[in-house]
Amino acid sequence: MPVSQLPSQPTDNNSSATTDVTPVVALKELVARLHREQNKIQDLLSSLGFALRSFNNLNQFLELIPLMATRVTDADGSALFLYKPNGQVRLEQLHWQDSHQRKNIRKALEIASSQITLVPNAAPLASATGILDDQMHRYLGPDVQIFGTAILVKHTERGWLYVLSRDPEYSWTETRQKLVRLVADQTAVAIENDELAVELRKKERLDQELEIGAEIQRRLLPRQCPTIPGAVLAARCKPANRVGGDYYDFIATNNNQIQPSAKNGSGSGRWGLVIGDVMGKGVPAGLIMTMMRGMLRGEVLHGNSPAGILQNLNRVMYADLENSHRFVTLFYSEYNPHNRILSYSNAAHNPPLWWHAATKTVSRLDTLGMLIGLDANSQYEDAQAQLEPGDTIIYYTDGLTDAAAASGDRFDEENFIADFNTACKYCNGPQEIVDYLFDQVQKFIGADKQNTDDMTLVVLQIL
Repeated sequence: MPVSQLPSQPTDNNSSATTDVTPVVALKELVARLHREQNKIQDLLSSLGFALRSFNNLNQFLELIPLMATRVTDADGSALFLYKPNGQVRLEQLHWQDSHQRKNIRKALEIASSQITLVPNAAPLASATGILDDQMHRYLGPDVQIFGTAILVKHTERGWLYVLSRDPEYSWTETRQKLVRLVADQTAVAIENDELAVELRKKERLDQELEIGAEIQRRLLPRQCPTIPGAVLAARCKPANRVGGDYYDFIATNNNQIQPSAKNGSGSGRWGLVIGDVMGKGVPAGLIMTMMRGMLRGEVLHGNSPAGILQNLNRVMYADLENSHRFVTLFYSEYNPHNRILSYSNAAHNPPLWWHAATKTVSRLDTLGMLIGLDANSQYEDAQAQLEPGDTIIYYTDGLTDAAAASGDRFDEENFIADFNTACKYCNGPQEIVDYLFDQVQKFIGADKQNTDDMTLVVLQIL
């Protein structure tokens, strides 16, 4: 009011003092009230932030949301709706100041939300929200005002937070909108954190199961090479993942060799030397490898030739491999230390390399035969090699020859044969040969790189 329009001042001192002080007191009271409101809102939001950091249970946190939204907006109540994976909209939490009315309000909101079922990727959620608004107006009646904001998780609408008021003068001010938006954002963070925690627990369980699987597989591979008269063995398997599909084994061909009295698996009988590769990597390949190991060991004890063993193994495993859409390459051989004859048969595996000590040349050990699991009636061939002192046989999987450098070039079989030839000339024993060849492959792909396929080597050297 302009000064010229102020009423004339009375001459009474008490009246004058009262008139002068009243505006000041009113202003101070207004400022104090604003400070109290501001502090109340800060305390409430601070409590919400503390709950977000402290609560491990999402439901406990969600119970606070309608209470906070009600308090910061001075509403009569608040309701939190969440969209469920099956398309339903569910009243998750409700706060209503008047306990006598709470039951009726809850029933009305539950009926309203039950009328809506979302069809994922079929209709915009905005239209679903409009339907929810209409249903709430219908079942709450015209006396209740509703105002809401979306719960957004990674830009995806996951629900709505509403404030409700019976006050006809209640207005949805910009400040109230911001405060409810803030509470809704905290809700979205809590939901996302909970989902991330669930995914983390799943990953931890999977990691634990993979580690158990890897440990079982490591134990199924030979812990040490057997002692064979007149020969020395060395081997290494390096899976690309924790569980791999490569397989090698040393199998005693008669029961006398596997008696507890046979120290370190030693014995003068024939020994089965086998290497295989399940197509694919990871857990599925590892499971098939484990199954194949058990079946092969059983077949070896029947006393059949290498070709007969592969033929029987193929028939037994065919149905399971066909159902899993996987195949196995396998090279099976038996070494007789009495006459230094290596009998063998191949099921489409990389042919082992034979270094002839007398001529310093390399040849392949191979026979015709298809993959295990490709055809139930596959036939396999037997062959023999007469080994001489100093000769070296290397069994390997294609993870070594297919190893790729950063440029995309492959190590390939030609380089592998050249390095094998060098190793046989200059390395002292099978273990040094294994170490040298793995080092050469690692240098090729890069010292800090991990090969994308399993790599396995077995070396047999005649003394």
